[in-house]
Amino acid sequence: MLFRVDEEKDFLKALRRVCKESVLAIEQGYSFIILSDRGVDKERAGLPSLLATGAVHQHLIRKAMRSQLGIIVETGEPREVHHFALLLGYGADCINPYLVYQSLEYLIAMRQPRLDYKTALKNYRRAIDKGILKILSKMGISTLASYRGAQIFEALGINAEVIEECFSGTVSRINGAGYKEITQEVLLRHRQAYPKDGL
Repeated sequence: MLFRVDEEKDFLKALRRVCKESVLAIEQGYSFIILSDRGVDKERAGLPSLLATGAVHQHLIRKAMRSQLGIIVETGEPREVHHFALLLGYGADCINPYLVYQSLEYLIAMRQPRLDYKTALKNYRRAIDKGILKILSKMGISTLASYRGAQIFEALGINAEVIEECFSGTVSRINGAGYKEITQEVLLRHRQAYPKDGL
């Protein structure tokens, strides 16, 4: 899910490339794909994981191929229950929040929580699982399979073009950010992480 930061149009190209590659994966006989933002560096930034997941999910639905491919999302973005709920609700079958795992390792090394890594990881996963189950129960949904890809959210401040391509069927009463604004937001965060002066 990476795109070149020196070419603003590469954001949309990368998003559409990922969608095309998902169809190609099915045609080549794969049963799942991994959408990953690993490898971010000075020259490359990551597509927002929710945007990429939703785009691939919707693209495969339009091609009548969604049931043929599992989507695994490997991203540093999700931390909270809501982040996981959104990714699952927009089509992710499995999520690897690698940055959370690395952060836990760092905190254990700094002796922030006085736990061993295995216990901290177990506690984190249990908290996420319980949070997702709480969301499902409040909505009257009994299984994760029924929730996955259900898109039972309302979008606020997202352009109709983005909704149509990545989150089709999602209610959006307030128009707002399009691909241009989302790209600029991603690039702004990338510049803060990799400043030109190296500070």
